[in-house]
Amino acid sequence: MPTITLRLELHNPTKVKQGMYERMTEVNTAFANWLLNHPELNQATSKIFKEFSSQRFPSAVVNQTIREVKAQKKKQKAKKFRTFWCCFNNQNVKVEKKGVFYTVSFPTLEKRIGVPVVTRSYQEAWLNRLLNGTVKQGAAKLYKKRKKWYLAIAITFDVKPQHETKVMGVDLGLRYIAVASVGTKSWFFKGNQCAFVRRRYAALRRRLGQAKKLQMIRKIGRKESRWMKDQNHKISRQIVRFAVANGVGVIRMEALTGIRKRATSAKEAGRSLHAWAFHQLQTMIAYKAEMAGIRVEWVNPTYTSQTCKCG
Repeated sequence: MPTITLRLELHNPTKVKQGMYERMTEVNTAFANWLLNHPELNQATSKIFKEFSSQRFPSAVVNQTIREVKAQKKKQKAKKFRTFWCCFNNQNVKVEKKGVFYTVSFPTLEKRIGVPVVTRSYQEAWLNRLLNGTVKQGAAKLYKKRKKWYLAIAITFDVKPQHETKVMGVDLGLRYIAVASVGTKSWFFKGNQCAFVRRRYAALRRRLGQAKKLQMIRKIGRKESRWMKDQNHKISRQIVRFAVANGVGVIRMEALTGIRKRATSAKEAGRSLHAWAFHQLQTMIAYKAEMAGIRVEWVNPTYTSQTCKCG
């Protein structure tokens, strides 16, 4: 079953609530690091928290942290956690709609109260499906990003597989960011405008670098990454819509080895797109295709773009 993650911004939490979320994160991070070296981690239950601290802490968070730490240690992916955000299983997060607003409630150091969230239209569509039971709610995570608090909720859903037999190829390249072809029909996404925007960001970074404004350079870098991610969302959405409209059952994409090697000239547009997030774009195409019931196949990149205009 496909899974998506809804990232819901908490609407103007009070300073008291923000301070409480900070304390919960600090305690949970310390607890997670303490657990990593505990000799009885594999047999641990929520009662083990009393060994760590005498303070009151939500048992729902404790249980989820134990599960997460066990999984991380089993994969040998962590020696120390820098930040371990509070997580909750599906039974401990409640989504409600009050009038035109949506609220979420989850275990905290205080009484459970519904917190309003900022929603966009596509998020509201998923929340409505969650409320009417057509999708399933998974685990959730409370986290902070750029001074704002969010609750990320996993949502799983069933997809009816397409019984179409048509195959669509998708090529990525430097002249055209993406080209989708099915039969005699093709869809092109030119890279000219994207290259122009990237050149503008590059010029701005050079000026800031000369002025040694490193903090501003990092800020511009984050802004450019967000813009590129938004472009990839739009491109991938249009590609999958093109596939659905043309009765496609399979999308074929090549492994990302050699897109940059195929650049045979040093044109400014090509240089500007060399660092494009092609892997991110492929990932978005793949999961949007899965949501539409379209299978994705990965093919050997050798010779696939010799006659393609995207390269």
